Amino acid sequence: MLRVSEAELPTPHDLAVIREQLGRPPRDVHAVAHRCPCGEVDVVETPPRLSDGSPFPTFYYATCPRLTGAISTLESSGLMAEMNERLAEDLTLQGHYYSAHLDYMAARAALNMDVPEVVGISAGGMPERVKCLHSLIAHSLAAGEGVNILGDEALAQLPMWWSDQPCAQILNESGDSNN
Repeated sequence: MLRVSEAELPTPHDLAVIREQLGRPPRDVHAVAHRCPCGEVDVVETPPRLSDGSPFPTFYYATCPRLTGAISTLESSGLMAEMNERLAEDLTLQGHYYSAHLDYMAARAALNMDVPEVVGISAGGMPERVKCLHSLIAHSLAAGEGVNILGDEALAQLPMWWSDQPCAQILNESGDSNN
């Protein structure tokens, strides 16, 4: 079953958090796709065409540096090679992964933007291979458990990246930390 995004519009606070997380101004954030257990943004939706005209197929984009750091560590563990081996041999896994590919494209298509450069393209190597756990985990966080089986598997192997402190601390106008 394909699902349409239930993301929320970013607030000025969310955009400030994303700026801090990325270390630069965010580009063309369409929506907040997921919030970390600490309450801050950790995945955003980005439109398939940026305001400068560039095509951008990565609809779900992980912003939290603690999350992306944990994913990078997981990528270096050899997990992607193991997933690719299983994907090459397991027809059921291939079917689930293809469904995730369709879900990703359907969520992006719900924005009703004509971007021929990204037609048929999702992210993370879907549906044939695993090449970016960042994309797969961002999709799993945004879509919820059960939509991207390999993203779910990778997500389950991550440490609690939010447990030491919030993903970002922004000072409000009074100078107090606002989590």
